[in-house]
Amino acid sequence: MSGNEAHEHGGSTKLFLWVWAGLLGLTAIEVFLAYIQLPLGLMLSVLMGLSIVKAVLIVAYFMHLRFEKLSLVMVLIPMWVMVSLLLFVFFPDSFRLQDLRWPGF
Repeated sequence: MSGNEAHEHGGSTKLFLWVWAGLLGLTAIEVFLAYIQLPLGLMLSVLMGLSIVKAVLIVAYFMHLRFEKLSLVMVLIPMWVMVSLLLFVFFPDSFRLQDLRWPGF
C-alpha cells in the first residue's frame, strides 16, 4: 500500500475539525429549536432529521466507515431491521396506555 492510499482513507485533522464544527452547528440548531415555538410535529420532524444527519456524520467520519461500503451496510441494515421490529413490537402498547391516562391529560 502506498502512502497516497493510506492518506486517502485516513482523513486529516482539518477534515475532522470541519466535521466536528458541523456537528457542533447542528447541535446549536437543535438547542435553538427547543427555545422557539414551532408546531410539535414540525419540530420533531426537524429534530429527527438533524439527528439522522449527525449520526451519519459520526458513523462516516469518526467511526471511519466512509470508505468502507460493506462495513457501512453491515452496520446499517441490521440496525434498521432491529429498529423496525422494536417499533412494531412496542408501538401497540402506546394505544393501550392511552386508555389508562386520566381524563384531560
